[in-house]
Amino acid sequence: MLRRFTTLLMSAFILSSLSFTASAEEIKQNFNGLTVNANLVLAEGKTLNDEVVLFTHGTLTHNGREPYSAIQNLLAEQGISSIAPNLSLGVNDRKGERDCNVLHNHQHDDAMLEIGFWLDWLKKQGTTDVVLMGHSRGGNQTAWFSVENDSDLIKKVVLIAPATWSQEAEEKGYQKSYGVELPGLLKSAQKLVDEGKGDTQLTKTNFIYCKDANVTAEAFVSYYRNDERMDTPTLLKKAVKPTLVIIGSADKVVADLTDKMEQLDNPVVSTYIVEDSDHFFLDLFTEELVEEAAKFIQE
Repeated sequence: MLRRFTTLLMSAFILSSLSFTASAEEIKQNFNGLTVNANLVLAEGKTLNDEVVLFTHGTLTHNGREPYSAIQNLLAEQGISSIAPNLSLGVNDRKGERDCNVLHNHQHDDAMLEIGFWLDWLKKQGTTDVVLMGHSRGGNQTAWFSVENDSDLIKKVVLIAPATWSQEAEEKGYQKSYGVELPGLLKSAQKLVDEGKGDTQLTKTNFIYCKDANVTAEAFVSYYRNDERMDTPTLLKKAVKPTLVIIGSADKVVADLTDKMEQLDNPVVSTYIVEDSDHFFLDLFTEELVEEAAKFIQE
């Protein structure tokens, strides 16, 4: 208890002191008929002409959640600016967690389009040096983008507990969470998509973390289809930019990540393990994560 209290005091002190050295600003833009927003944190003495990290959050969450806000502030302490968009997930000017009760018409692939949009925005501001960073599903989407949309603008990639995937594990997880067989649902949704009826609403359908949600057939297929690109270590076989994968040793969400990374043979990809951290790298684990990321970015 004492250790945790001390940790929280240290984190509070660090974050409060950063208010004097870094500037934060919400950026709003129009994208595909929606207003999208992002949190921009500029390190002291830095502008958008300097190095910037483009950070993508995890599944159905948002840029203000811990540890994301702490990561941005701690990066600023290291002299690194960052921008963290809220993925729209089909919602105009989205803030906070994605509402399970609002129709899910977003797709896993949409994130890559939005990463590309914000990368273009940075380029228009004069940025010439971008590091892509993402956590969990956002880590997979970041890796996916970096592999399939390489650019001279992208210098390095940092993936924090990026998602792993297998169809077998997906089916077992769905059955365990909801007591429902996934293959039948996926087959029905895929049939609608193949018939050009992808916008058909599937009512009271369990979807990601949302029980009895309303979801389009196209969205359901996007998140549950058999696609090996959902597995980040598989994607990283094709990585061409220096890439750091940060792993929590106590992470039960992507428990197979360490083993899969050990089997990867790509000289541009390295790993770092934060001992005892779970999937979310809270408190002092956030500091260790950022210190290692900053070292990699600045080397």
